[in-house]
Amino acid sequence: MLAPLAGARSPNLLVGYETSDDAGVYRLDAERALVVTADFITPVVDDAETFGRVAAANSLSDVYAMGGVPLTALNLTGYPQKEVPAEVLRAIFAGAAAVCAEAGCVVAGGHTVRDSEVKFGLAVTGLVHPERILRNSTARPGDRLVLTKPLGTGALVAAGRAGKLAPAEYDALVRCMTTLNRWGTLLHELGATACTDVTGFGLTGHGLEMARGGGAQLVIESAALPQLPRAAALCAAGFTCGGTKANASFTAAYLQIAPQLADGMVGLVHDPQTSGGLLIAVPADHCAELCAAVLAAGALCAVVVGEVRPHRAGDPYLIVA
Repeated sequence: MLAPLAGARSPNLLVGYETSDDAGVYRLDAERALVVTADFITPVVDDAETFGRVAAANSLSDVYAMGGVPLTALNLTGYPQKEVPAEVLRAIFAGAAAVCAEAGCVVAGGHTVRDSEVKFGLAVTGLVHPERILRNSTARPGDRLVLTKPLGTGALVAAGRAGKLAPAEYDALVRCMTTLNRWGTLLHELGATACTDVTGFGLTGHGLEMARGGGAQLVIESAALPQLPRAAALCAAGFTCGGTKANASFTAAYLQIAPQLADGMVGLVHDPQTSGGLLIAVPADHCAELCAAVLAAGALCAVVVGEVRPHRAGDPYLIVA
């Protein structure tokens, strides 16, 4: 499907689509490279302004995952014109603008089309030094894996739609989805070797991309995984979406899950995340310093959830123990 893009390659394209990285990176000169990405989602909450905030944080995350600083954003909007009043769009745009302002990112305009359902997100351009790019494909054996947000947004969104979330659980969900991954800009100097943000493909999907891209094996300790309130229990109760099954199917041939793992935890590792945290590979001797620094920068958590090992032919790329 991506074969037609091969003819558009350039030696200045430092990061393309080959390892399913979070954004493209194009070198301008020896000191500067552009980070380019686009992402949009359907509503995950009923409140329009909150949805705009979530969608913006989700889109900006790709730039942070590459170690970049977001500079400009363009709104990408699809909506059914007759069903969605103008004030709803204004609220979505206002929420996104507030998050972009928090990130120091300028909204320069956008594009709107008619659609059968509401979709919103951003095309974002950022900046990174060409020698300080964080890729998803450069983790090294011996690295520790650090996760900076709890898992479970997919399960809690599904439960919220069914009216099954307590107010405190909803607040925790919104806080998780609207918190910027801005500590990504610090990671290179803190010794990180690789990074990806955990979004729609879940922990297993994005972990698999990291492992296969680097020819390594990732081992995840399920007992260490941070989670939103009742997330695993909600997964076990069936609060999920089609993305969970798709993620499980996509990773099945490359994944080994401990047979004793409870159904809720199995669901949690496949759970699609909206504006999830960063999954960071870092050498063991830099791990404590990195965790302390990202917590000081506002990360919701900084939990060591596993390690990177060498991959041998015939072995799974990803193990959830």
